[in-house]
Amino acid sequence: MKKNEIKSMSFAELVAKRNELNRQYMDLRFQMVVGHVDNPLQKRIIRRQIATLNTLIRQQELAGKGN
Repeated sequence: MKKNEIKSMSFAELVAKRNELNRQYMDLRFQMVVGHVDNPLQKRIIRRQIATLNTLIRQQELAGKGN
């Protein structure tokens, strides 16, 4: 997921993508506890993507575009 792709998303798409990544992050956390993770760095990547989405969602809310 590239930053240019993220910036061109609508508010609803950003929220949906954030919810999807939150689910993936929770699944990955559970897998790490069990010990079945192929790429442990994926947790960091997902966490940073969620932070980027949160920032863009907040910017749109402040601009009056969000709900």
